[in-house]
Formats: sequence, C-alpha cells, structure tokens
Amino acid sequence: MAIIDKPSDYFNTVLWSGDNVDGRAITTGLETNWTWAKRRNATNGFIIADSVRGATYKLDSSTTNAEVNNYDGGHLESFTSTGFTMGVGSGDFGHLNASGGTYVAWNWKAGTSFTNDASATGIGSIDSAGSVNETAGFSICTHTGTGSLGTIKHGLLTKPSVILTKERSEARDWIMYHHKNTSAPATDYLLLNTTDATADSDNFMNDTEPTSSVFTVKGFSEVNKVSQTYVSYIFSERQGYSKFSSYIGGGSNFPFIYTGFKPAFVMLKNTSATGGWLIADNKRDPENIVDKKIFANLSNAEGTDNVCDFLSNGFKLRTTDTSQNGSGNTIIYMAFAENPFVTSTGVPTTAR
Repeated sequence: MAIIDKPSDYFNTVLWSGDNVDGRAITTGLETNWTWAKRRNATNGFIIADSVRGATYKLDSSTTNAEVNNYDGGHLESFTSTGFTMGVGSGDFGHLNASGGTYVAWNWKAGTSFTNDASATGIGSIDSAGSVNETAGFSICTHTGTGSLGTIKHGLLTKPSVILTKERSEARDWIMYHHKNTSAPATDYLLLNTTDATADSDNFMNDTEPTSSVFTVKGFSEVNKVSQTYVSYIFSERQGYSKFSSYIGGGSNFPFIYTGFKPAFVMLKNTSATGGWLIADNKRDPENIVDKKIFANLSNAEGTDNVCDFLSNGFKLRTTDTSQNGSGNTIIYMAFAENPFVTSTGVPTTAR
C-alpha cells in the first residue's frame, strides 16, 4: 500500500482546558470515529467512545466496568465531521469539560460502515457490524457472543496486528491480541486494564491467527459469552503511519526503536513482567525528552518522568523503568505517526 503522507487525516491528538460549557465542540482535524480521552490534572477514569456504539456510550480502559450511556451527562454528546461535542455533568467517570480541568483525547478515523450476515455471506460464523478505514488499517467491530468457537469478519482486507476487545454488557477485562506478544500470540493475551504480564490460554482465540477477513474467538467470556455484546478495535500496520511491534529492554542501556516515521503516539507494555500501559504523545510533549506519563490501566492524574525521545524515524528510550525498558524483557508497542520518515514524493521529515 502507498505511504500515508498526512497521518493526521487518520489519527490526531488534541488538548483542551475545561470551561463547563454545555455542547462545547472540540476540533480534532478529522472525522472522528473513535475517541480515547482522559483528564490530565485529576484522578478520573477514561472516556472511550466510538461512532458504532454511539458517542454517548462510554467505556473506561482503567476498569472492567460495563458500558454506560451518558453517565452523569458530562461526556461526549456527538461525533462530527471535524471532531466531537461534549455535555456538562459531574462525577468521577471522566467528566471532560470541568472548569480548571486539562484534557487529552486521542482520535482515530474509520468511517465506512459494514455489516456481515455470516450465514448469508459465508464469511465467518458470527454476525458482525462496524466501521472501517482500509487506508489507515483500522476498524471498529461489534458482535454478539455465541459461547462457542466461531469466526468474526473484522472489516479489514489485511491481517490485523492488534485486536483489542471489551465486553459491553457486563464487567469484564479488556483483552488484547498483539502479533508480537511472545512466539504464540494467538494463545497468549494481555489485559489492558491490569499490569499483568502475558497470560496463556487457547480458550482465547483457539490458538488461531487472524486472517485478512476474520478473527477467531472461543470460550473466554471476555470475547464470546453467549448473548453478550462486544466491541473490538482492530489495527493493521500501514507504512509511514502505524507500527505494532516489540523490542527487548536494555535496562541501563537505552535502545532505539525504528518505526519508519516520527511518532505522534506510542503505547508501551512489558509483556515479560508486571507493569503499566504507558501512553506518550507529541501534543502533551512537543519537545524531547518525552516525559508526560499517562497509563491506560490507571485513573491517576498525569505524571512526569523521562520516557523517550521522539525522533524522525522512531523513538529512543530514556528510562530504566522496568515497565518500558526492563533488561531482557519483551516490550510490545503501538505507534502512530506525526509524519512518515520519507513521504511518497521523497520529502524527508525533520527531527524535532
């Protein structure tokens, strides 16, 4: 596929300060289909919303909580062609526009709706529906569990590198397939809402790698409990835009990780040992060293400590923290671009 010359058409981070105004619009610079937001200066949960479930339906990556609809009223009201709007409310679920609050939201574009009647199309065995952007390698996919082995159309035309699934109707862990998670990623899994190292069970994906059309689920309640509803966020790599891989931690040495682009967003997780899911981005940290720390598994306010440098073609660790750089440990990452290292017309990006 062609290099994506303008990554911000498909992913962008935005920051704002709260003003407690009902209906406030936030411009993300793209048609937003998935938003993952957090208050930075207080202990509040995350808001995870998407256009498939509906903007007012919220999940939180730091908890096992089931989906709630417009909890306290202080969250997303709608998605727009240029971002999203917010309502006014209160509470500790992640109110997004309180006076005195500072906020971050990471935003992705999908945009093309799909539905799949598995019995009619012969693709998979469990019906699914969602929104997909093949150019960016991203889909939002919903399904209802059957409780038994089955396959689900994910909407992409390429094999996924990452699948993040959450049961919507009951309290369950967030469960992740990552194609670089050990040597058997379709058996091993990670839990986004915990610090746990990799766990192993063929009851997750039946030890079956996803394909360019479907992914497999087996008996885990986190992915396929009978009659329960699920949402999955699914990613395939795209040159110059996204990278989902791993590296070996260096401890007191600081490895350089090549991505092929200047990063805009990086999430890191040690799979060999316990440790948090650190999220760094180019808007909270426009200059090196990147040191603003939010953890996807914690409701804590943003912390500060050296993490890495964002470079023109990757990132370089600047920490001895085991969670991001444990010596000899495998650390997986998800990264999205600010700019490709070299555009399709041969224009190189500059370091910051």
